[in-house]
Amino acid sequence: MPYVFRAATESDLRAVTDIYNASVVEGGSTADLTPRTFEQRRAWVESHKPPYGVFVVETADGGDDEGITRGDGTSHGPVVAFGALSVFYDRAGYDGVTDLAYYIAPRWRRRGVGTFLLDHLLDEARERGMRKAIGVIFADNAGSIALMRRFGFTRFGELPDAATDSTGTMRGMSYWYLDL
Repeated sequence: MPYVFRAATESDLRAVTDIYNASVVEGGSTADLTPRTFEQRRAWVESHKPPYGVFVVETADGGDDEGITRGDGTSHGPVVAFGALSVFYDRAGYDGVTDLAYYIAPRWRRRGVGTFLLDHLLDEARERGMRKAIGVIFADNAGSIALMRRFGFTRFGELPDAATDSTGTMRGMSYWYLDL
């Protein structure tokens, strides 16, 4: 199924919040222990000032959900995933290094959305002058590890028993990088 990648807008905040909170409740992909409010997600999106940004993936043709007609006359389906290029470390010497984050709506996993999203996030990072992309993921998150490997990321460390998820499971963190 074809997908569309674009910068997130105000109208995407509900979908971004819902997709993220599904991951919080499910456990295994974020160290947030409770769902985030709409306003917390809004503040997070708004904190991404250029060259950083938040992006969404929507279906190109409506998929198996009702499509949405945009102001420009184009029709697209629902937002099914989002990702971000975020500040890696808030010191000027790290400018050009971005921390990647990505979340996919549960019913859209294993449909190529993650591959599509990461491919476009990396292109966006390059276009924005980033020199290195970092992925910090739970060490047992097989889907994200597969994506890191697929795109040529190198694992450069693991911190055992570093974070708890919403299920109360203690998880190790794995650290990945890709020179852009």
